[in-house]
Amino acid sequence: MPAGSAVFAERSSGPWPKSMKHTSRSIIEKKKQGKRITALSLYDYPSARIAEEAGVDLLMVGDSVGMVFLGQPSTRDVTVEDILYHTRAVTRAARQTFVVADMPIHSYEDPETALQNAKRFIDEGGADAVKLEGGIKIQPQIQKLVAAGIPVMGHLGLLPQSTGSQFHVHGKTPEEAKAILDDAKALDRLGVFAIVLECVPATLAAAVTQAVPCPTIGIGAGAGTDGQVLVLQDILGIRSSVSPRFVRRYAKLEEIMKKAIRGYCRDVLRGKFPSHKESF
Repeated sequence: MPAGSAVFAERSSGPWPKSMKHTSRSIIEKKKQGKRITALSLYDYPSARIAEEAGVDLLMVGDSVGMVFLGQPSTRDVTVEDILYHTRAVTRAARQTFVVADMPIHSYEDPETALQNAKRFIDEGGADAVKLEGGIKIQPQIQKLVAAGIPVMGHLGLLPQSTGSQFHVHGKTPEEAKAILDDAKALDRLGVFAIVLECVPATLAAAVTQAVPCPTIGIGAGAGTDGQVLVLQDILGIRSSVSPRFVRRYAKLEEIMKKAIRGYCRDVLRGKFPSHKESF
C-alpha cells in the first residue's frame, strides 16, 4: 500500500489524547489543511517522553546521534545497531507521536538491503517510518519500501552521509537548484510521505514546497517549508562539535546542568550530602 495510506488520526493542539496517534496520513493532512508541522531529532526515552508531552508532531531518530550523542566525528560512523538501540528507547516513550528512524550509511545500498534493514527499524525498533538520503538515484530502494507498505521520508539538499560534518548550502546555482527540485518531484511521485530539506536557500525550499503535494520539513531551509526540525540538544543549549548557523537556542541547559553538578560535588566534598533526611 502507498506510504500515506495509514489510518488518519488528527489532533487539535497540545499533548495527544491517549487514544490517538499520528500517522503518515495525518502528517500529509496537516499540509492540506495549512497546518505547520513540528519535529525534533532526539535519541533517548526521557527526551522523547518530554517532547511528546510538549506536543511535538514528529520525532526523528537521526543518524546525527553519532555526532551529538556518541561523540563521533560525523554521521558516517553510525550503524544500524546504533539506530535500532536509540529507536527502541524513543518508541518506548512516544506512544502517540510519529517516529521516523534514519537509515544510516550503507544500510540501503540496494533495494533488498534497504528492505531488510527498514523492516528491522519498524519491527524491532518500533518506528513508524524510515528516512533515506538522496533523490532519483535511490529510486529502486524507495519503490521497494513503499511497495512493502513502509512509510518513507525523503531527504534532499545537504546529505550528511555524503559530506560528513561539513555544513554548506546546497542549491545555490541554477543547476543545483533544478536538480533538487527534480529530485523532490521524483520522491513525491514515488510515494514518500514527506521530504526533509536541509541547508538549501529559502527561496528554493519555498519553491519545492509549492511544487510537491507531500509536506516538506526544513532545517536550515528558511520559513517557507511546511514544518521545521532541529536537534533537541541544540535548542536546549547543550553544545556539540558542530554549531550550525540555522540553530536557535531556546535554553542554556548546559550551564544549568554544570551548576547542578558543581553543587552536588560541593555538598559531597563538604559532607553535606547525604543529610539525615536523605539517609535510611
